[in-house]
Order: sequence, then C-alpha cells, then structure tokens
Amino acid sequence: MQNQLKDPIEPGFGSLGLDSRLLTVLAGLGHTEPTPIQRSAIPPLMEGHDLVGQAATGTGKTAAFALPLIHRIAAQSNRGVNPVALVLTPTRELANQVSEAMHRYGKALNIRVLPIYGGQSYDPQIRALKRGVDIVVATPGRALDHIQRGTLNLSSIQALVLDEADEMLDLGFLDDIEALIAATPPERQVMLFSATMAPRIASIAKRHLKDPVRVTISRDKLASGSAPLIRQTAYVVPRPRKLEALCSLLDLEEPSAAIIFCRTREDVDILSETLNGRGHRAEALHGGMTQSQRERVLYRLKAGHAELVVATDVAARGLDIEHLSHVVNFDVPSAPEAYVHRIGRVGRAGREGTALTMSEPRDRRLMLNIERVTKQKIPVGKLPTAADIDLKKRDDTKARVRAAMQEADLENYRGLVEAMTEDGSDLVKVALAALKLVHEQNATPQKMVNFAPPAPAERREREPRRDDHRRNERRDEQRRGDERGGKRPQRRGAYAARP
Repeated sequence: MQNQLKDPIEPGFGSLGLDSRLLTVLAGLGHTEPTPIQRSAIPPLMEGHDLVGQAATGTGKTAAFALPLIHRIAAQSNRGVNPVALVLTPTRELANQVSEAMHRYGKALNIRVLPIYGGQSYDPQIRALKRGVDIVVATPGRALDHIQRGTLNLSSIQALVLDEADEMLDLGFLDDIEALIAATPPERQVMLFSATMAPRIASIAKRHLKDPVRVTISRDKLASGSAPLIRQTAYVVPRPRKLEALCSLLDLEEPSAAIIFCRTREDVDILSETLNGRGHRAEALHGGMTQSQRERVLYRLKAGHAELVVATDVAARGLDIEHLSHVVNFDVPSAPEAYVHRIGRVGRAGREGTALTMSEPRDRRLMLNIERVTKQKIPVGKLPTAADIDLKKRDDTKARVRAAMQEADLENYRGLVEAMTEDGSDLVKVALAALKLVHEQNATPQKMVNFAPPAPAERREREPRRDDHRRNERRDEQRRGDERGGKRPQRRGAYAARP
C-alpha cells in the first residue's frame, strides 16, 4: 500500500480541485474547511486511486467519498439509466443518512441518488431504478435481492464504496459483500471506510483493492479546539437495581436528548415502556420495527418531541441527533470499539457531552478492556440519592428565579403583588408560595431510591464459564437479526419493571 498522504498545505475546499458548483453548495451549507479525513482522502480519490480510510464516527467520512463521486459524475455528459456508483452501508438508517447527504451535495449538479434497503416496498425502488439513477446507496441484503430479481444492473459501476465496513462484517454481510463486489466491473474504483482495521477488513482490502492509498485519522488529530469534550462516568449497579438507578441518573442529569443503549430488542421495548410510564418521553428503536415506525421515531427526535431514544447498537447506526447531550450504556458493550462508537455521538464537532455507563459487578473485565483500548481511565461515580436530586432541583429553582429577576418586564407583575398584600398577607409568605410553585413545577414527582453498596455476594465477579463463547455467538446472531428482521426465540426481558 502507498504511504499515508500528508494533508494539503492550502486550507479550504477550493484547494482540492472540486467542481465550482460543489464549492458553491458547500459554502451555502456553511462548510468552509474540510475535516482531516476529507483533506487526506479527497485528493487521491479525485485522482482515481483505491482507498482505505480509517476514521472514527463523526469525522466527516460521508463527504470524503461523496464529494469526489459527485465531482466525477457531474463531469460526465452521457449518463444512462444504470448507476455508476454503489455505496454499501450496514443499516437502513445510515443508508438514508448517506443518501440525504449526497442529495444535498449533488442537487445543484442534477445528481440522481436512490437509497434502497429492507423494510420498504420493492415497487417504488424498482420504478426509480427504471427511470435511471447515478448513485445507489444500499444495504447489502436488499442490493443483492435486486440483482437476483434483475432490477439492479451493476455493469456500469465506476466506483464502489464500503461504508462502515467493520459494522457490515459484524452483522454477517461478508458473503453478500463478496457477491456484490463480484457483480461490479473489475476496473471500478473501490473505497473502504471503517472505524477499525481488524484483520478481516485488511483481508478484504488485500483481495479487492488495487494498490490503495491508506488514510488513518485518529481523534487526537482533530483541529485544535474541535476535540470532543466527553465527561465519562461509570456506575457499578447490581442487575436488579439498574432500572431505578437509571431513573435517578436521568432525574439528576436532565438530558436535553439522550440515547440509551441496550443489548436486545426485547430490553429496548421494556425499558422504553417503563420510562414512559415514569413520565419520560422515550422512543424505542430496534431492528424489529417496520420502516414507517422507524421514520416516525426519527421525526419525533428531530422535532424535539422525544427526549430519550432507547436503542440497540445496530438500529442506532447512522442516527444523528444534533442536540444530543447524553449517551447512556444501560448494558456495557462487549467490544471496546462499540463503546467508542456510542460515546462519540456526543463529541461531534467539538460539542460537549456526557457518557454514562451502568456496569454490573461482573462487567469489571469488560470495563478494564475498554480502558485499555481507549487508554483512558473511566471514573466510577456514586449513584445519586433522593437528597442529591432534591438539592439539584433546589439549585435549579434558585437559578431560574435569579434569571427571572434580571428580566425587564418584572414591573408588569407589581400590581399583582400589591393586590395580594392588600388584605394584610405577608410579602415573604407570598414569595414563599411563588417559589413553592416554581420548585414543584421543576421537580419530578417520582419516588427516589437510596442506593446502598451491593452485598458482598453481588460484588464478587463471576468466573468465566465454558459457555461464554457460545453465548457471545448467540449475541452476534441476535445483532444480525436486528438488521435483517430475522425471528429469534422469545424470552423475558432482562430489565422488566418491578413493582
């Protein structure tokens, strides 16, 4: 492979040789400076090189491959019916997100983009393919279905993008990906993007990419002042107490928007229903939902009608909530890379955020592994008590009242105060009653639980069992089922609400 390229010296997208119409679009979207992955990847892609790009979530990978593709397609005068570029993504959500981004970039250049994925009817997808498209953004399973039906022709493909390649392999799409690569012309350009570079990713690159340029962008290479500021805290909680602990943390933290990660779709449904029953606005998101249900959830999140989304890793892939303030690991992920993906959602574009992890005593090895891989110590916090939450609410009330005292329209209420004291009512008592109303409006009328340290038996870490590997394999099958909608054995949710 070629050596990693150095970033261009000249700043701005104008130095990358992109079509002037693209530069106008980017300026209109407020994009003036390329991110490190964009500065490093766009020039070799413009020159036609194959490329392996390794970069974390939220670093601008989509534009890194979308802009060179659109530039190339816009320069072609004879565009036919069959697509000239295929972008493969692991999930429906990410396919939609990539398609929307490419449509925004290419609209002024008349670029035709079509997302195709499972959960949608075939008919509108087939009609759009017959009309003609330039770029298809697809999940591997649905793309292969269209090829087998004869409705997707890849004979004209000039560029193939494997986006989030590690996640596609985790979901069991290796055979589908190999079949799709084989269906494209051998002279096509291949771009492989992945957050991690495991041996199986390197194997795909070795087999299917020709002398690729390798670009690696770590988070510590982000421009000064744009590094993510994520407050990470772990809480050691026995399994039966996790639900009450979560509710207390939400009451204390008061997130503007949060993603709560669970391992299985059953736990997602149970936890979201329980949170709604306790006064939170929560939405469930997992692979067992129909596309219309997913789209309704995404709409409610973007519109600010929901403050919490409870999701599996797979279903949340590609989910981008601009005002996201918190990520909660209700279950500790088994892979450190999954942890990095999760918490990176609140550290995008230099925004501050909070990552909370609810670790069971037996999860100690998983947490140590995460700290080893991330090279960062995750402090262990103390769960809030009822007194802690009450004190926080009182502080919030004082802050709200002090802020109101600075507002200019207070004089409008002087007559009301004078009317309330005409009958001899004490002014201090009136103020106390007003404060009581403000505080009660701000407080959450939920029963708080004081959390005592777990008993010694709960603190003991279990020894590894011989069936651990088999259980992990079953978990992998469950994750694949989340994307493909496969049926799995029903079981009682692990975190069902307790009376």
